[in-house]
Amino acid sequence: MTVERDSLEINPLFTRSGEARERPRFQMADAEMLPDTAYQIIHDEAMLDGNARLNLATFVGTWMEPEAARLYQDTFDRNMIDKDEYPATAAIEERCWRILADLWHAPDPRNAIGTSTIGSSEACMLGGLALKRRWQHARRAAGKLTDAPNLVMSSAVQVCWEKFANYWDVEARCVPISEEHPTLDGHDLARYVDENTIGVVVILGVTYTGAYEPVAKVSAALDEIQTTTGLDVPIHIDGASGAFIAPFLQPELEWDFRLDRVQSINTSGHKYGLVYPGVGWIVWRSVECLPEDLVLRVSYLGGDMPTFALNFSRPGAQVLLQYYNFLRLGRNGYTAVQSANRDVANYLAHAIDAMDAFDLWNDGSDIPVFAWRLTGGHTENWDLYDLSAQLRQRGWLVPAYPLPDAMTDHTVQRIVVRNGLSMDLADSLLDSIHECVGYLDGLAGPLPKERRVTTSFHH
Repeated sequence: MTVERDSLEINPLFTRSGEARERPRFQMADAEMLPDTAYQIIHDEAMLDGNARLNLATFVGTWMEPEAARLYQDTFDRNMIDKDEYPATAAIEERCWRILADLWHAPDPRNAIGTSTIGSSEACMLGGLALKRRWQHARRAAGKLTDAPNLVMSSAVQVCWEKFANYWDVEARCVPISEEHPTLDGHDLARYVDENTIGVVVILGVTYTGAYEPVAKVSAALDEIQTTTGLDVPIHIDGASGAFIAPFLQPELEWDFRLDRVQSINTSGHKYGLVYPGVGWIVWRSVECLPEDLVLRVSYLGGDMPTFALNFSRPGAQVLLQYYNFLRLGRNGYTAVQSANRDVANYLAHAIDAMDAFDLWNDGSDIPVFAWRLTGGHTENWDLYDLSAQLRQRGWLVPAYPLPDAMTDHTVQRIVVRNGLSMDLADSLLDSIHECVGYLDGLAGPLPKERRVTTSFHH
């Protein structure tokens, strides 16, 4: 266990005449510090972080163009909630979600409604709240109880959905994934849906593996349930990653508002939207899908703008960066960037699959994310946690983790290919994997597991 000293000792080359060479670490000092000194201290501490470009665990964007960085610097003082003071930023926010409504085939984008958020987790919370409130209104109108809402989802959902269920008193009904049904695909759905179901969450790009859940199949299963029971259950699409991939790489795939049962879609602008963290988006197919009593109205420049968010003050710069990407890239540019990511993912996946040590879980054909497991019987001397640790020593962050619920006995390793992971870097990564596997295969006995530090799962 690391024990931090109570005091922070400062390199004498950092300080100037009269400055203290020591500061308390966990208290605020009385004396001021020169800006250069404070900068250098924090800069040096931050060097211990991993190289963001080599972090293959995260979905979050780590690079933007210099022009975007300049725009960021010009606008990082914008408060997104202060629409009176920053009406131009507010107008651009509305343009962005209307662009997304059109991209996701809203029946009438002019009648859609949406908002930016601090990330897709907040957007998921808003989507869940709208489902719950609409269900409550319908139940009360029918004279029925509203004390036992439930939300149906895959056991592989992102942890924010567990938070939603916990924070807003909704029962999370998780359909377990399995070898036969690795995603929520409509199988056995009738066992989980009843009159208290506020909706079904379908994931466009499962965090664990990158695979799409088949929205059309889930929708068809709900159609059958409605025919049998009369229950009309809406769908929310958690498109944190895939909602910025499918429109460009799989435009023929029907997963969005083309399916009548899809009521709302969220995504992360700071993932495959290619923006620095943090910005997310949620769009409802029409204003009728967002209960009016959840909307606050803010007046600016004599106009009226609906706002619906959990956070209040939050950055507006990332919203402007999202619009920068929409202008800068257009459909063709996004298609080119996401295609390059998919090409790298496919290349890496097939190269890893060709190694005797590994079996692919998926190949990155949906979102450019793929996972693999250790081939059964390959070795008893090491596991994927050991490989992850070896790669970390070479600067690569490649997580290993167990799959959820009924498949916790399966450990997988996952790579997220983001803009900036070139073919050249991919070759370097493959070289490192081959070297690490060669080293581990050459061990005379198993590595010790006691007090082993394993990498944690990163959403």
